[in-house]
Formats: sequence, C-alpha cells, structure tokens
Amino acid sequence: MDTRPSPFVPPAPIPRTEPPGRLEIIRTVLRNPLELWGEPSYTKPWIMTKFLNERSLIVNHPGLIRHVLVDKVANYRMARIRQLVLRPILRDGLLTAEGPVWKRSRKAMAPVFTPRHSRGFARQMLAQSENFVRQYDDCGPEGAVFDIARDMTDLTFRILSDTLFSGEMGATVGDFADDVERLLSTMGRVDPLDLIKAPKWLPRLRRLPGLRVLAKFRAMVRDTMNNRFRHMAEDPENVPEDFLTLLLRQMGPDGLSEAEVEDNLVTFIGAGHETTARAMAWTLYCLSNSPADRAKVEAEIDRVLPSTPDSVDWLEKMPWTRAIFEEAMRLYPPAPSINRMAVEDDSYTDEKGETIDIPAGTTILMMPWTLHRHAMLWDQPTAFMPSRFLPGNREKIDRFQYLPFGAGPRVCIGATFALQEAVIALAVLLRDHRFDSLPDTRPWPVQKLTTQPGGGLKMLVTRR
Repeated sequence: MDTRPSPFVPPAPIPRTEPPGRLEIIRTVLRNPLELWGEPSYTKPWIMTKFLNERSLIVNHPGLIRHVLVDKVANYRMARIRQLVLRPILRDGLLTAEGPVWKRSRKAMAPVFTPRHSRGFARQMLAQSENFVRQYDDCGPEGAVFDIARDMTDLTFRILSDTLFSGEMGATVGDFADDVERLLSTMGRVDPLDLIKAPKWLPRLRRLPGLRVLAKFRAMVRDTMNNRFRHMAEDPENVPEDFLTLLLRQMGPDGLSEAEVEDNLVTFIGAGHETTARAMAWTLYCLSNSPADRAKVEAEIDRVLPSTPDSVDWLEKMPWTRAIFEEAMRLYPPAPSINRMAVEDDSYTDEKGETIDIPAGTTILMMPWTLHRHAMLWDQPTAFMPSRFLPGNREKIDRFQYLPFGAGPRVCIGATFALQEAVIALAVLLRDHRFDSLPDTRPWPVQKLTTQPGGGLKMLVTRR
C-alpha cells in the first residue's frame, strides 16, 4: 500500500463542463480569462471555435505548436487582441514589435542576454538578494506576516535596477510595486471595446486610470536615459557597460530610434521583471504546502551554499531549487497566453494522420495555462510535483509542451537571466527563513498580463 502523502494541488479554476453563453464569455474575459476554459481545453489536442464572427483555434498539441511558432512562423503574426492590450503600454518594445523593428531590437539586445553574459550578473543578483532578505531577520520567534507577492516585486526590481541599469533607475522600490499593480490592473486587461473590434480611436474607459501610471513610467525611463546621455558625454571613460548603455549606443540611422529604445526599456522594466516576480511568489506558496519538497530544497541549499560560495554556479548545482521554480511556472505560467493569427490558409497533420485546416484570419490560442495542465501531456497535471523537472525527468518533457518563456524566434530573450535570478534569490530567501501559508491564505490566480495571486499573497516568515 502506498503511504506517501498526496501531492499538493494548488488553487485553480475548475474546468467548465458546459460551454458558456456569449454574455458569460464576455464577463469572464473581462474579469479573469483563466476561468473561461472548459474541459475540452484540458483534454483535447485542438479545438476550433467561433465567437463574435472570429474563428479561433485553441492549440494544446506540441507538434502543432511547433508548426505555428517555428516551422511556419512567417505565416503567423501577432494576434490582434493581444496587440490591442499590449501595444498601448509597450508600443514598439520587443514583446509587441513586428517586422524590421522587432529584428533591430532583438539583434541589439541579444549580446546582453547570452548565457555567458547572464552569468556575469550573478554576483549582483546575490548582493541584492542578501540585502533584501535582511528585512526578515527581525521577525522574532513567532515570525511576521508579509505580502510575498509585493515583496518579490520589490526584490526583482532591485535586481533589475542593479544588473541592467547599474542602480540608476529613478524610482523607489515601494512606489514601483504599487505602480506595477495599478498599471496591470487597468491597462493590462482586455477592454469590452477590444472584444467587439471597435476602432482604436475610441477610448478604452477601463484603461483610462492607468494612463497616469504609464506616463509616470515613461517619464522615469526618459529621465534615466537623459541622465545616462549626460554621463556618456561628460565622463565617457567611466560609463557603466550595462543594458542601458548598450541600447543607447544602438541608436542611429541603421539602428534603434530614441522612441524604440524607450519602448524597450519600458518593456523590460514593466513586463520583464514582473514575470519573474510572480513566478517566485507562486514558488514560495507552493513549496510552503509541500513539506517533503521543502525539506529536499533546504537540504540542497544547506549543502551547496557553504561549499560553493560563488553564486555563478548555483543554477547547475541546485537541481531541486531550479525544479521547484520550473514546476511553479508550469502551474502558474507567468505569461498564460500566446496568441497568433494566420496570414494565409494553412493546415497541419499530426502523427495519427488527423488533419486540421487553418483558414487565413484564424486566431491561434496557445495557452501555457491549459497546455501545462493538459491531461494528455502530464501525470497528475494539477498537482505540484517538482520531481518532474529533475535531471533524468526534465529531458522527457517535449520542448513544445512546456512554454513558460515561449518558443521559436520570439522566445523570451531573458530566459537564462530569469532562471539564474530565481535560483539565486530563492536560495538566499530559503537559506535562513521559512515561508508558510496562513490558514486563510488561498490565493486565486487571475490573469492580468501575468498570472497574479488575486488579493496578494500573505505568508508567515520565520527563522529556520
């Protein structure tokens, strides 16, 4: 008889068993798109649907995902609804740019995020994590309660500011976390006018409160750029060789415009750090409810940190710490939806000989939220089981069934940076402290660009 405890199943919407009506679809999309998906989205390889005269193909087949994101990538551009939500915030940043603008931006940023260059950020990541964790040292024997969702936003902002901007970003940590929340709660959600394809010039009332925050973000970025311009002119021999300087040096007739540099800085400050922050918060929450996995992670940290003080090597030497982060990203993918639209008619035939026709204009929905919980692809798909990402198991996962960073030419440029950052930060956080759920800690996943814990994530922090 198996006496092992059942794995932890964290909160998530129960798949619908009946298709919702039109008004219910609209209400759910506006409230929380994660609650929309029915049972077929978690059990079938693909589903062709139609809503408001727009054809949509929901894809959970790894081969078809590869077809769209890699093999026939030229035939699938960014979906209209995605651009309506993101472009007002990011404009021509790397996540939203297309064509020549995207190619220029990707080429300009690639040198910063090579694995070798990312390793060079490890010591700064460690130093910022060490400074941050000191706030938990005075919790007392009974511990203290913190909003871990907010705290992880603070921590990843500090790391981002130090590594990519040499600490010269003009924002305070606390204000930044509040601004991110306000921005994503307003401008980071679908507006009713988007669903009915209203003209762009009609104001999206749901997003109006976020315009002031967005203006503040962009003013901060312009101030940071101008300060660096002055530094480059007045003291060129001592300019930090960081992400900011690299982008500014890419400006020119054959490179990036000043507006494109600004857009990419906004993208990395707003969206780039937000995804890692959310994933780390979900990791601490899931781990707090899985004592056996926490014991393994703590033992690994206690073994590795004293013997390998150089954090550059932690990503490779701490497979359990990496596995809990990757499993949390499976259950709560930072970017829960990847959308494309077919430019021309296409079709795909799977390994069983079944064919799906994809007419031009079809919206393709590849949703890590459903893909990562799909019954065809995962054993106990709703359970928190980090062991599936340990060496020996990780290699059995199809490249296109796990997409926390996307795939293909538009794969997240900062994936290595984020993984390294998470392992270093989690190791420091869990070295001397424990994070425990409270009796009423039951975070509900809500899609606001990223997968966020609705209402925050209050946890008790104590000394180990």
